[in-house]
Order: sequence, then structure tokens, then C-alpha cells
Amino acid sequence: HKFTEDGLRASLASLDDPNTCGMILRAKGIVEAEDGGEWIHFDYIPGEVDVRRGPADVIGRLCVIGTEINQDAIKTLFAK
Repeated sequence: HKFTEDGLRASLASLDDPNTCGMILRAKGIVEAEDGGEWIHFDYIPGEVDVRRGPADVIGRLCVIGTEINQDAIKTLFAK
């Protein structure tokens, strides 16, 4: 799946809702940019999102750390 920076920011902002996603303490990853070229690297902590461009990787990666994580809700957020 390819992402835009704005779409990724919106998905990451949704992690702030503990009723939907669980208590997310940290998320980080690298995903392919929709516009090609560099990939999008991101870090999330509650209330703070950092999105930047960086070198390509072979596959995208996403790591979410927290408690009572709703895996289906997380999958839905990042499948948009």
C-alpha cells in the first residue's frame, strides 16, 4: 500500500483515540510514498507525530506498541 504524507498523518492522529485503537504508547515505521521516489518515515507518541521523507526500503514496516491494542482497527487505519 502506498501513502501520502497527509493521509499518513491522519491515520497516525487516529491512534490518539484509546476507545478505538487501545492505549498506543508509540508507533514507528516506513511506508512507500504514493508519489514515488523517497519513502515516508514516521514516529508517533501520543499527541505528537513526526513524518519525514527518507531513503527507500525493500518493504514497508509498521510497529505499534501499547496495551489493549485493537489490531483490526490499526489494520483498517493503515489500509486506507
